[in-house]
Amino acid sequence: MSQNPSESTTSEMICVGAIGGAYGVRGEVRLKSFTAEAEAIAEYAPLTTGDGAMEFDMTLTRIIKNGLAARLSGVSTKEQADALKGVKLFVPRDRLPELPDDEYYYSDLVGLEVRDTGGTVLGTVKSVQNHGATDLLEIQSPGLSTTVLLPFTHAVVPTVDMSTGRIVADPPEGLF
Repeated sequence: MSQNPSESTTSEMICVGAIGGAYGVRGEVRLKSFTAEAEAIAEYAPLTTGDGAMEFDMTLTRIIKNGLAARLSGVSTKEQADALKGVKLFVPRDRLPELPDDEYYYSDLVGLEVRDTGGTVLGTVKSVQNHGATDLLEIQSPGLSTTVLLPFTHAVVPTVDMSTGRIVADPPEGLF
């Protein structure tokens, strides 16, 4: 992940949202927020693109179906807004709040080793996904050509140990 040159090189960038294209004809954008409370994304501005090439101040204008509508600095036409469709927005990690012990930023989970309750390595976390019901850990397992989606619930994933970089999982029978 690229860093914004104006930020400390040790500051990790966290994705907090994505632009879904234009909303209307006056330069507003559709915005998908990845923050726990959708409107909180505006509190972390300015937001930068993944490569650090663009930075935006933001004003939320309204809540819309499946997201938010917002004005971004430097974006004043529908064409400019449409050109940003799919662009992910990032902030330095140090601007985000500390989390309680049982909550994690998705980026912290990627790359962690996953073992079953008997200690057998199941694989590593490739990504964290959410399709509406619950978070899913996408596990890349050695010896499998496809990934496995593991529900990220307390019942299936009883332990996340950030200090050792390990997750202990009790997957449903036959999943691996």
